[in-house]
Amino acid sequence: MKQGDETPPRRVTVRDVAAQTGLSIATVSRVLNGRANVAPHTRDKVLSAMGGLGRQAPRRRGDRATGIFVRCPYVLTDYFGLIVSALTEALEPHGLQVILNAGVSAQRDRVLGELTGRRDVAGAILILPPEPGAELVRLRDRGFPFVVVDPRTPPPRNIAAVSAAHFAGARMLTTHLIELGHRRIGIIGGPREWLAGENRFAGYLSPLADAGVLQAPELTRFVAEPTTELGHRAAAELLDLPDRPSALVAFNDKMAVGALRAAAERGLRVPEDLSVAGFDDSELAEACRPMLTTVRQPLGEMGRMAVNLLLRMLGGHRLEALHVELATQLVIRGSTDVFHGSGTGTPQSRTRTH
Repeated sequence: MKQGDETPPRRVTVRDVAAQTGLSIATVSRVLNGRANVAPHTRDKVLSAMGGLGRQAPRRRGDRATGIFVRCPYVLTDYFGLIVSALTEALEPHGLQVILNAGVSAQRDRVLGELTGRRDVAGAILILPPEPGAELVRLRDRGFPFVVVDPRTPPPRNIAAVSAAHFAGARMLTTHLIELGHRRIGIIGGPREWLAGENRFAGYLSPLADAGVLQAPELTRFVAEPTTELGHRAAAELLDLPDRPSALVAFNDKMAVGALRAAAERGLRVPEDLSVAGFDDSELAEACRPMLTTVRQPLGEMGRMAVNLLLRMLGGHRLEALHVELATQLVIRGSTDVFHGSGTGTPQSRTRTH
């Protein structure tokens, strides 16, 4: 966790913004109410002044927005769906409702700049936001309360963020394989521009370096999207090498399932001939055969923690920690076994936590 050192922004009045901009109170009110009859340069002037004052957007006396804008511009699969479900349930007891912006098509929406002018929105939770850090900084400077879940890139300073311990989880996974005797381990990495992809890749490599193993470049593949099909394709390339790996680790469980299919197509038995591991501990991990060794992410807890941080911000409380990293767990199942072992039996399911 990284400690924040800023005091929480205090609210200002419409009169404060009017005095800062030289505009009338009525004009400032029209901007803050999201009225259409406002010139773009006037709207920008008001929003810029709010950022300069470094305070939360003013509201009329008696107003209380009850909407929380949740931006998750991806398909709500078991991964994203669990986060959204958890935070929705956590918001409900507080009389707050989710305004959901989801689906791949939502990645084209330019919504962050409009949030400060919405009278129905009290704050936001942004899940793996595709927007660059500069846009998040602008939203923060306008005094709008929001929390980032699973940052796509390193979160800017003084922006609240919740993530899982990707590096530690990946390190536990590779350590497990090394303890089983594996040294030639194929890595199927996720998108290189994702913070999670970078951290997991570093975590995979760390125990190998400690064991004195220099990872051969031909044993690594990266994919643009963490899908089953791309996992299958990357695993096929690795398993067709003249000196194939004895184990594969994949960026997530979907890609690991693709690797299982590639192994079956080549007549390789898992785990007797090849160990395979994933990441996330999604429902897929227990639905496939053999069941996957994987790393469990605290997805529900990530959603609940984001709500907790946002509620503190909305209540005007100072956040003691802005960047919160939650522990991951290694879950050992039947898809990994001793290198060159007999394959007579599978390891008992157990977990390790970091």
